[in-house]
Amino acid sequence: QVQLVESGGGTVQAGGSLRLTCAASGRSFSEYPMGWYRQAPGKEREFVAAITSSGGDTYYADSMKGRFTISRDNAKNTVYLQMNSLKPEDTARYYCAATPRGVTGPYDYWGQGTQVTVSS
Repeated sequence: QVQLVESGGGTVQAGGSLRLTCAASGRSFSEYPMGWYRQAPGKEREFVAAITSSGGDTYYADSMKGRFTISRDNAKNTVYLQMNSLKPEDTARYYCAATPRGVTGPYDYWGQGTQVTVSS
């Protein structure tokens, strides 16, 4: 069992930055690939980024590539999402997820999410 708690969301102006944090608890965090997803009102949940258990490889959705960076600190049981050059269309609730399988998922464990709002 893995428990995930996201934090760091808020309201920022377009072009600004936020750093989301996912605090994890569990027996095998360092063995779990991690991902970030987001969901806006009326929209389907969307893949944002993923990272392998060691942090050696990262993956991004095309719209996030070059703006967002996923990272992890296994010593602290945390995963981060650095978001730069934010756009109003990035407004969504962002969820941290963990998978006991490979980095492609499926992702079985989810946090409650943290809201990100980007204003014009």
